[in-house]
Amino acid sequence: MKNIHKTLLKSGVLFIMLLGLFSCEEYLDKAPESIVSEEVAFSNFTNFQGYIEEIYNCIPDKEKKYWTTSWNWGDDELFNLEGSWHMTNQVDIGNFWAWQNNAGTWFDDNNANPTSTNKFDHGLYAHAWYCIRKANMGLENLDLLTVATQEERDFIEGQLYFFRAWWHFEMMQYLGGLPYIDYVLPAGEKLTLPRLSYQECADKAGADLRKAANLLPIDWDNTTVGKNTLGKNQLRANKIMALGYLGKNYLWAASPLMKNGAETGGANTYNYDEDYARKAAEAFGELLSLVEGGQTQYALVDFEYDDIYNHKKSSGAESKYSDIFYTTGQNWLMPGSTEAIFRGPSTDYNGSNWNTTKTFGPKVKGLVEHDNIIHHPTANYVKNYGMANGLPLDDPESGFDPEYPFKDRDPRFYHDIVFDGFKYVNATMPADMEYLRYTGLATNGTMRNPADGSRTGYLIQKLVPHTANKYDGAYNWSYNLHTYLPYMRLGDIYTMYAEACAAFGGASGKASNFTKTAEEAINTLRDRCGAGHVAASYTASREKFIDEVRRERAVELSFEGFRFNDLQRWLLLTEYPYNVKTSQEFDRVEDLEFFENNDPKDARVANFREEVILTRQFGVKHYWFPLKIEDVSMYPEFGQNPGW
Repeated sequence: MKNIHKTLLKSGVLFIMLLGLFSCEEYLDKAPESIVSEEVAFSNFTNFQGYIEEIYNCIPDKEKKYWTTSWNWGDDELFNLEGSWHMTNQVDIGNFWAWQNNAGTWFDDNNANPTSTNKFDHGLYAHAWYCIRKANMGLENLDLLTVATQEERDFIEGQLYFFRAWWHFEMMQYLGGLPYIDYVLPAGEKLTLPRLSYQECADKAGADLRKAANLLPIDWDNTTVGKNTLGKNQLRANKIMALGYLGKNYLWAASPLMKNGAETGGANTYNYDEDYARKAAEAFGELLSLVEGGQTQYALVDFEYDDIYNHKKSSGAESKYSDIFYTTGQNWLMPGSTEAIFRGPSTDYNGSNWNTTKTFGPKVKGLVEHDNIIHHPTANYVKNYGMANGLPLDDPESGFDPEYPFKDRDPRFYHDIVFDGFKYVNATMPADMEYLRYTGLATNGTMRNPADGSRTGYLIQKLVPHTANKYDGAYNWSYNLHTYLPYMRLGDIYTMYAEACAAFGGASGKASNFTKTAEEAINTLRDRCGAGHVAASYTASREKFIDEVRRERAVELSFEGFRFNDLQRWLLLTEYPYNVKTSQEFDRVEDLEFFENNDPKDARVANFREEVILTRQFGVKHYWFPLKIEDVSMYPEFGQNPGW
């Protein structure tokens, strides 16, 4: 995004909307003012693209939005005690109002500024209506684009359709059906637009995304327009992004919540709308056919490690799985590699090290510096990481042994999760700190203080390496550690394709335009990391296979910010065991010498058990966030979500 601004905006005209406040009402009915006239702003490709760049600039950075941030609101994560103000904890106690004007979450911001390059100034809802209006203004002024080739016109139009749908969709996930604004609302006109149903909104978003997919290129670098910014086009909306969101939009519309409405009991958790599911499968199938046919710049990143605990890839691997989430020693290269499909800007790359990279490790004795905020993986969620043979832990044939609970697990477990006896610090330490070199995550261990250690018996290193500590110093300037969470990546597409196909055809379900079945799509991801295929005992039953697809999604996309919406749309948010957060309790049997000379996964433990930390008391109303009171007070047709 930095390169986009430098290349296009310096040579073009930046069209800036002077809207000082950021409520729904102001975006919908105030006439914008501009620095330049419409005839100039929209007259040629460079100027029009400069107008669109501001929309890219508005995309929030989930991880770096604030000094310490919160984006995992499902059953996947828990903060230490000082993080109680974060949205994660507020969701736990049922306070869904907390999404509004919460500095610690990317979803909203009371200080938003669409022209700012400061990562703290961008919240999703705070920018959504503004960007939708901007997209509509662009579409209504396409006739002013008189100095342009057909390719340039198509790319401008495609981006505007894409973003109109994208901002609507991101809001819809949390708020439900909304007015779908597809024209510029005249200033001063009385608002009467009703809230549509979720599926009605999805139909309109789907139409926009289909248009965008037809108009946009696969890779801007391979176009005449893109040659002007060659190598700097990775963040631009393209055909693959549009197809990915087209499929996601229809899969969400197909999901049990959207088909059946909010309810408790979980009776309809497998009850999908098969027509929407087929539409989703076809969109994903179109995308995956292009990818696997070698027609795109996207590919699954390698998962081949000589040292998985330190994320050191094998010499023969072309790419590295961890590069999707963070890069180090690569001159601040933006994470994503060949797998990230949709990302926003991350211009303040070292901003990673003022917040994100210091919020995953233990704060005991200052082992990890900065604010005393720690993201903890819950024990109930870590159970999703099954065995290397592909079976879930609770399968009688899995081979899971509670005396050796870390042995023979799915390889992603060792990449993502820090467990007891893990060598956390590689560098030299003072003698009085040596006791913290290896994690003490057993009950009453050296890192189990709920204030500055782990509340759950685990830590996360998927998104930030464990070497981001005081002694290894990975978060120091010289390491060039840069973090970013993509909004969509290829691994996500494979799981969504499998779910869409399974909804109407079980394990053997498939799209008409892609060769792989739902089962084969899941096994593609397992082949990538070296985990066993879905067992035959889970493919014969549609419901059991859907359970495996959901477990695969939990593991592959762990801690990336998708879990809350998944539990919500599956009608499982209110249901046990998805409404509890637990810790892993056990006694360490091995002595310190064992960990100094052996792999920690081979350690024996005693009394391995789970204990409930909290139970989320959710009802039907918690399937949707409450809308802002100032917004629902604008006019009668814009009503509040039920129960709020």
